Amino acid sequence: MSDKSLTPSPAESTVLHVPSMCCAAEFNLVEKELRRVDGVHDVAPDFIRRSVRIQHSAIPEPELLAAAARSGFEVRPGRAAPQGKGLASIGIRTVDAAPPAPASHAAHDHDHEHDHKDGHDHEEGHGHTHANDTSPWKLAVGGVLALAAEVVALAYGDASFGAVAFALGAIALAGLDTYRKGLVALRRFNLNINALMTVAVTGAAILGQWPEAAMVMVLFAIAEMIEEKSLDRARRAIEGLMAMAPEMATVQHGSAWQEVPAATVALGATVRVRPGERIALDGTITSGSSAVDQAAITGESVPVDKQAGDKLFAGTINQNGELLYQVTAKADDSTLARIIRAVQEAQASRAPTQRFVDTFARYYTPAVFAVAIAIAVLPPLLTGADWLTWVYRALVLLVIACPCALVLSTPISVVSGLTAAARRGILVKGGLYLEQGHRLKVLALDKTGTLTQGRPVVTDVQALQGSEDEVLALAVSLSGRSDHPVSKAIAARGTGTMREVTGFQALQGRGIEGRIANERYRLGNHRLVEESAACSPELEAKLDALEAQGKTAVVLVRGKVPIAIFAIADQVRPESVEAVAQLKQLGVRPVMLTGDNRHTAEAIARQVGIEDVRSELLPQDKLKAIQELSAGDTVVGMVGDGINDAPALAQAHIGFAMGAAGTDTAIETADVALMDDDPRKLAEFIDLSRATKAVLWQNITLALGIKVVFLSLAVVGEATLWMAVFADMGGSLLVVFNGLRLLRHHRR
Repeated sequence: MSDKSLTPSPAESTVLHVPSMCCAAEFNLVEKELRRVDGVHDVAPDFIRRSVRIQHSAIPEPELLAAAARSGFEVRPGRAAPQGKGLASIGIRTVDAAPPAPASHAAHDHDHEHDHKDGHDHEEGHGHTHANDTSPWKLAVGGVLALAAEVVALAYGDASFGAVAFALGAIALAGLDTYRKGLVALRRFNLNINALMTVAVTGAAILGQWPEAAMVMVLFAIAEMIEEKSLDRARRAIEGLMAMAPEMATVQHGSAWQEVPAATVALGATVRVRPGERIALDGTITSGSSAVDQAAITGESVPVDKQAGDKLFAGTINQNGELLYQVTAKADDSTLARIIRAVQEAQASRAPTQRFVDTFARYYTPAVFAVAIAIAVLPPLLTGADWLTWVYRALVLLVIACPCALVLSTPISVVSGLTAAARRGILVKGGLYLEQGHRLKVLALDKTGTLTQGRPVVTDVQALQGSEDEVLALAVSLSGRSDHPVSKAIAARGTGTMREVTGFQALQGRGIEGRIANERYRLGNHRLVEESAACSPELEAKLDALEAQGKTAVVLVRGKVPIAIFAIADQVRPESVEAVAQLKQLGVRPVMLTGDNRHTAEAIARQVGIEDVRSELLPQDKLKAIQELSAGDTVVGMVGDGINDAPALAQAHIGFAMGAAGTDTAIETADVALMDDDPRKLAEFIDLSRATKAVLWQNITLALGIKVVFLSLAVVGEATLWMAVFADMGGSLLVVFNGLRLLRHHRR
């Protein structure tokens, strides 16, 4: 069954940047040092941003920095991101990079310019985590020198003075950073790509292959820069969530309006938002009406009309009218802030495939290094083969062996999938659920608020005496005095003048009564009709017909004479029929679980196309139903409101909360939160999960397949160092670009 456990949250979460960290072997060294610090609960890698997230109990930043630095890696210190911006504004402390290195990509330039305008420092991921700090002009000059070395070598030999001089110049311009990191890694016995490249280039030079050593180093530096640019796309997709909410809000102070930081606005404050502006904080409209684009939160494609009393969400866009609203949540507790927190935590948690890949890489690299040493040493010692030939083959093998592509294959795909889901208003609480979604075979759906709209409305008015308008006016006048949901549904139909009601009283479990124009009127259920001696076979037949349709029938009685029947029902959402059909098309069996009566449940099930209906269930009965559906290895999901269905949601392998944008608890408790009330998002999630799983295995197959081919070529002497670099970095770029395809995934 589900392994969702409740564990106390650590006091703080800190992010440290480790610019040269790109694989599990390197992360393990950093993790080992950090876990030696008392109070550290967990350490998670983020290979995309080249950072680690530490869950801890209020440990000073300098202590964490010092511990991470003992791994031998550069750990960049700096100031925490300012409140109201980025992760710090939602309760995640970040230790940012030092003053930014020269940019090597457009995204960095853009961010730098943006921050200068706003007067803020850079945030996590804004271009500070480059694995390769070599500037483009150095790479260009280095490339020219490497080509010159090749030309001179053709004329005068690989070891001629000119070839060596040009090669050294190329290596100095393009490879000093790689050498520096490689030497640090070798001192720590850490076999990362920098260490392998340092050994390979140095070995090639010792063997007299100076032009090849220079060209390999330049190609590697260029490939690193291209990879960094491609990873920036994944970073920017995540950072786009953080940029949704504006930093400033226009707040009322007395009779004046003042622009202040959103993070400082108190609960209950009145905020103004003009047409075209983003809404800074969650709140309730007090004045004005407008259409609001809520796509950032709910994924709805069409703006929603809002008026006084309606909710607003931070990060959404006011369209065409000025609104005044009262703040209901502080900046660090807004719906958007909780979404960002959930996405960040989801990215930090490793999915099952990622855990497998990390474990594989931990043993794979040392094993290949041992094989390379054996290839370099054993053939010359045992058979008298040429030392230079076999050492060269071993160097090629080392470069090919780096598992960068394999390690990048999983986090890129998972992060892209999580971000694509968030853009559609689907908040997935971890890679585990994104991966597991493709295995869903049964989806249990609550009726009220999931398949139906969750509010009763009058569907039929049958006038037995008089006109429909007349009986409706009488019923509305009576029901307007009651707060019962059925009475509210009838009262909502009122458009004319209310009649004066005297002697009003609620009849517990039966209905209401009162006097209008000195006549007694009763409005209630079947039991009240019988008490009023108003029953007849004809009336009974009409009531039975309505109840068979899943409707609640109430009768308006004047004295002892029934004069009207009103049918009330919680109507099916317009999207529910399509949603159920989509689930069936995906091979997922829908099941209805509801506490409602059998007639109503079966009627709704017929309308939406569900055959398996289980009605009149208490919360514990729904829990048992999920246990029964989960028999064997069947993966079961449960869809509910996140509160009343909590036991069943927790028991299911994946719990889905509907309309989570309006429910604080749902975002915190559900595994997957559908931010609007559209059940079609369920099929979107399953489809995205299947696409993510497919891309994950494509990437793993690509990464391992390329390794197998080129390792075989290296052993038989058919691969060169050039080919090794292309195999390693080309594989990394392939898996990155393939993973990023998920950002543009659309349901087929």
